[in-house]
Amino acid sequence: MKRIDTRLEGPILLEPTVHGDARGFFLESYRANVWAQHGVGDAFVQDNHSRSGRGVLRGMHFSVGAGQAKLVRCARGAILDVVVDLRRASPTYGEWEGFELDDERARQLYVPVGFAHGFCVLSDVADVTYKCSTYYDGAIERGFAYDDPAVGIAWPDDLALLVSERDRQAPSLAQIAAELPF
Repeated sequence: MKRIDTRLEGPILLEPTVHGDARGFFLESYRANVWAQHGVGDAFVQDNHSRSGRGVLRGMHFSVGAGQAKLVRCARGAILDVVVDLRRASPTYGEWEGFELDDERARQLYVPVGFAHGFCVLSDVADVTYKCSTYYDGAIERGFAYDDPAVGIAWPDDLALLVSERDRQAPSLAQIAAELPF
């Protein structure tokens, strides 16, 4: 397991050892004690799996209340995975960082509480799996506009983005800033 530096303080990018040969590959996708040694100590209570086609964009999502940490992996295909710092006292509040996650390097991104998360599919199809530190509760799920010009996320400009109506209608980060508990 290798930890890769990130620009923002909080998110953690991990690259597991992939053992491959002519038969295929094997990797440990999660091992609590090893992940904890690299700074991922959350107790995860729910696993989610999504499948999306090229150009699908999901985000920018987060939970209020106690918040929700995630450990994200692209098990099939490739995605641009993006986090935005929502911690209002942070010197990097409102800044974003993106990481390519794919099924070859098997990198995983730890998204701590206080960060929004979203991704865009770069391959024909992508299966994204993620562990969550709290159970899904639609009453505390929030989001802000994936294309908020004040945040300025550089989504791939060579893709026709397919975005849900909910994500398309999301408010700007400035419109929800006062409500952020982080």
